[in-house]
Amino acid sequence: MTAFRATLNRWRRTLVRALFYRIVFGERSAGRLLAGTRISPAACIDSEDQLVLGDHVYIGPFNFIDASGGVTLGEGVQVTSHVSIVSHSSHRAMRLLGEGYARWPGQGFGHRPGWIAGPVVIGPYSFIGPHSLIEANSRLGRGTLVCAGSFVRGDYPDFAILEGRPARIVGDSRRSDERLLERYPELRPLYDAWAGEQAQAEAEATAVEQANALAQAGAAAPGRKGRK
Repeated sequence: MTAFRATLNRWRRTLVRALFYRIVFGERSAGRLLAGTRISPAACIDSEDQLVLGDHVYIGPFNFIDASGGVTLGEGVQVTSHVSIVSHSSHRAMRLLGEGYARWPGQGFGHRPGWIAGPVVIGPYSFIGPHSLIEANSRLGRGTLVCAGSFVRGDYPDFAILEGRPARIVGDSRRSDERLLERYPELRPLYDAWAGEQAQAEAEATAVEQANALAQAGAAAPGRKGRK
């Protein structure tokens, strides 16, 4: 009986993984087909129409992305697991307004007092470690490494290694890259294709195009109600 249950449980896990958790290549974002991008079915994405992706992006299982304020993940970004990327924060407004929060707008204030919202931009080939938080109004440069468990808020330069709560810069990711490139010099052209100066100029131009496409899509969509 134990052997039967063990076999049954293994088959159940295999079936569930195949049906609900298997990650398959191929996504669409801002009108572009992305053959190399993968998103786990176990990831939760709110306001997916406001999420702009580059190709070769990986979003693993059990991540939460609130894209209501706009989230952009550049080419090759890896979001591992149990990461939260949020583009708004309501808890201050809820404490200020109490039960009046649900009845807003009103009282002549316009936006809810204490409400924070803003876009999140993560540059190409950045890595977001498990159990990290990326808050609204954050911009991470290309090649950023976010260590596991870090809380990130604000603007950070290219190739920063971020760690801590709140996150601070503890290194430059190019140092370890250079050590590897010394061992594999034939890979230099591939690395420079995204990390070099010319790649940076092209990435900035692409980001402008994606932002314009997102703005046009938002203008064409029906009116959006305030989110929680």
